[in-house]
Amino acid sequence: MDALSALLFFVVVGSVFPLAVGPDAAMLTAIGPGVVWVAALLAVMISLHRLFLPDLEDGTLEQLLLSPRSLTGIVLVRIVGHWLISCLPLVAVAPVLGLQFGLSAHATGVLLVSLLLGTPTLVLLGALGAVLTLGLRGNVLLALIVLPLCVPVLIFGSGAVMATQQGLPASPHLSLLGACLLVTALLCPWAVGAALRLAVE
Repeated sequence: MDALSALLFFVVVGSVFPLAVGPDAAMLTAIGPGVVWVAALLAVMISLHRLFLPDLEDGTLEQLLLSPRSLTGIVLVRIVGHWLISCLPLVAVAPVLGLQFGLSAHATGVLLVSLLLGTPTLVLLGALGAVLTLGLRGNVLLALIVLPLCVPVLIFGSGAVMATQQGLPASPHLSLLGACLLVTALLCPWAVGAALRLAVE
């Protein structure tokens, strides 16, 4: 249900902006990458607060901590599963939104690649924020923790598409997105596992 809500939010936000801005093709093309990336970020945030909350409520989290298997590996599998369910549909729909903003085929392809590299980073950072706010009511604190950490991903992701539109290579931005993904993939599962132990204790 959360995944469907995130997908609907992403589609609605991406579709409303062209209606609000008007038929100015140049303006739509200019703001398109940023709008799609902001919509993706907010859509990812919608479902993050329930990443570990059901496990805490039904006692599954304590069983995971007692498991002889690596907690870091379990956390990584959970995060990958969440990305496949909640974020991969967003990436699949993104080219349609790119067409609404008048992006070229090449720019739309770069948008797709940037989302494939960037959304896992958003989920990894969001998982850390979800654990740090585990058990708290409301999602405001989660947003305050995660959103500042996601700003570089937002800049590099939208910057890759805008560079393509200006005839510049997108590879520097995509390389930075890949570097962010590697760093968060190495550090965040371990940090989330440690935070889960503190949350249960």
